[in-house]
Amino acid sequence: MKHLKSLVLAASVAFAASPSFAQDKPSLAFIVNAASDFWKLSEAGVKAAQAELPDYDLQFRYPAQGTAALQNALMDDLVAAGTDAIMISSADPKNSIDAFNRIAAQVPLFTTDSDAPNSNRIAYLGSSNTDAGVQAGEMAVAAMPDGGKCMGFVGFLGADNAVERIAGFRKAVEGSGIELVDVRGDDVDFARARSNVDDVLAANPDITCMVGFYSYNPPKIYEALQAAGKLGQVTVVAFDEDPVTLGAVREGNFVGTVVQDPYQWGYQGMKLMAAYLQGDKSQIPSDGLIIVPTKKITKDNVDAFAAELKARVGG
Repeated sequence: MKHLKSLVLAASVAFAASPSFAQDKPSLAFIVNAASDFWKLSEAGVKAAQAELPDYDLQFRYPAQGTAALQNALMDDLVAAGTDAIMISSADPKNSIDAFNRIAAQVPLFTTDSDAPNSNRIAYLGSSNTDAGVQAGEMAVAAMPDGGKCMGFVGFLGADNAVERIAGFRKAVEGSGIELVDVRGDDVDFARARSNVDDVLAANPDITCMVGFYSYNPPKIYEALQAAGKLGQVTVVAFDEDPVTLGAVREGNFVGTVVQDPYQWGYQGMKLMAAYLQGDKSQIPSDGLIIVPTKKITKDNVDAFAAELKARVGG
């Protein structure tokens, strides 16, 4: 375990200017579920919050790999190093309850992106993944009036954000003639994410629709369709704002994408934890859910959305 913890810290990225924790300031940590460009917006949000919270030391951390064990070891190390509050996107909430409760007994614990509602976390700040799934399903219904068979692709099949997005999608397409036949997981292995799509194209010629439920899945769908000469022949509904995804929406090769607001998770999350440490619990709703709305991006509004993203990450 000692070696595991060292590996975690070595692979983590500290946001604060100092490589060590500032001992004279309360320290707040934002932990992601895996290394992905998706999290650059959250990092930008944390940076914006740091400018408004000069009396706090803000940390932005990546586990060495996207596993519950490495996330939990990272939390243990952060608490041992003096971190005062943690916000985390859980890679595997069902198998992290004991670890989360152990951390929550020591410091205020919040979740983002993927909740762990059965733990003792104080609140979840992020998207309604069910609503996001419904929005994706609505785009599929609009694009496929005659129905069709869809295959989904996602990172962690057991993560709450994946389960809820899939359920929302199924709810939205019910009775439309659209069927989500299956969802293939890849555990945030990008090579596997691509091979999953290749395998479906080879073995399931009846699939007329694909849904990429995690940010990197739509670009892998794009690569596979392009390589197979099938861009524009398969209806694709995406999630999040990878540049490849936005380009495919702009080209008309994807019908659209459902975007979250990870910038606000980082920005609002840091300010929420700082206020909580100061004794202000007024921002915590009774149900523990602080929802940042998601929205649909199509060819009609993709350019305006891309300009907004560019401004947020500094050009």
